[in-house]
Amino acid sequence: MIDPKLLRKNPDAVRDSLRRRRMDMDVQALICKDETRRDLQKRGDDLRSHQKRRSEELARAMRMKVNTDTLRAELRDLSAQIGALEEEQRKADAEFESEALLYPNVLLPDVPDGATGDDNPVVATWGEKPAFAFPPKPHWDIGERLGILDFERAAKIARSRFTALLGAGARMERALISFMMDLHAGRGYTEVWPPFLINAASLTGTGQLPKFRADLFKCEDVDLWLAPTAEVPVTNLHAGEILSEEALPIRYAAYTPCFRAEAGAAGKDTRGMIRQHQFDKVELVKFCRPEESEAELEGLRADAEEVLRRLGLHYRVVVLSSGDTGFASAKTYDLEVWLPGQNAYREISSCSTFTDFQARRAMIRYRPKGGSPALVHTLNGSGLAVGRTLVAILENFQQADGSVMVPDALRGYMGGLDRLTSA
Repeated sequence: MIDPKLLRKNPDAVRDSLRRRRMDMDVQALICKDETRRDLQKRGDDLRSHQKRRSEELARAMRMKVNTDTLRAELRDLSAQIGALEEEQRKADAEFESEALLYPNVLLPDVPDGATGDDNPVVATWGEKPAFAFPPKPHWDIGERLGILDFERAAKIARSRFTALLGAGARMERALISFMMDLHAGRGYTEVWPPFLINAASLTGTGQLPKFRADLFKCEDVDLWLAPTAEVPVTNLHAGEILSEEALPIRYAAYTPCFRAEAGAAGKDTRGMIRQHQFDKVELVKFCRPEESEAELEGLRADAEEVLRRLGLHYRVVVLSSGDTGFASAKTYDLEVWLPGQNAYREISSCSTFTDFQARRAMIRYRPKGGSPALVHTLNGSGLAVGRTLVAILENFQQADGSVMVPDALRGYMGGLDRLTSA
């Protein structure tokens, strides 16, 4: 959530960040709501202080056995006034919070200005595009010919934008999950197997609710939602907690299936496995002190890149422009893998720092030595999107005869299998 102190002390910084995001929001109206609730708080505090003083006078008067009718009547009136103010303040706090929750994070100064993804500058590349002596096919053609991807039967048992993985396709999906989790555990991440169903408070803590409700799947008649990403349950492991400074940074790696309605993506990527309602992902989540978050973001990006490098997949890194940066993010790197069958780079990982935005919503703090509790910084990144990694392997390692070579890093997870062939 946006920092109320920043809103009060430097509202122009909030306005500038909104302008860079190409968003038009009434900052002054939010400031007024903040002033109203703070004024009610002060009035209530003043009345409670006065009530305390008069209560002490009443106690002295009772000890002296003097008439206390006037004092008692005044205290009854004070109690009624305080009760009415507290109800006003509850409403004012709720009004402020409901609006403040719709405000995005404030961008870091080094986020490049731009309106859309077309304005995202490339900051790094690795590897070379593979050369083919034949026109490379898209993964949906490759997978169906190999008998490992079945879109029609998946649509029959669910609906469109679901995929059934069969045989070696299912095995490679499982192999990729194990490979990624083993790699990240070896690089200092603690493995987590979180719940795949989460409550609304958790989704609010990480920023999916209330703004992105339409993109989520909810269970009927119960406060449980299907996880859109492991970011949500893993970040909320420490919701409402005060962590010790010595424990930081904390680094977690988790696999979850992810479920998204994709309400805002109608008509996009309707073929294949790029944009699905259900997909697998390995997520990396970090908690750190504010002064560590810049270095932790660079480390997060490096850890995600290592997966692609070990698989031998050519990719590039872009930093998202201001107009393309996600709601909760202060800065994001996207890793985009090359897909020769589509002649395009496609996102396979987003690595973001959220500064204290999520921590404020979820009340995740740490206690500095000798100081009062302070908000941590949270970060996360895909390490990687598993289905898209499978897509990249099918397209980059396809052969003229229709088979697909298995990357060396995966062969131990595939029982030594070195090539996917049709049955």
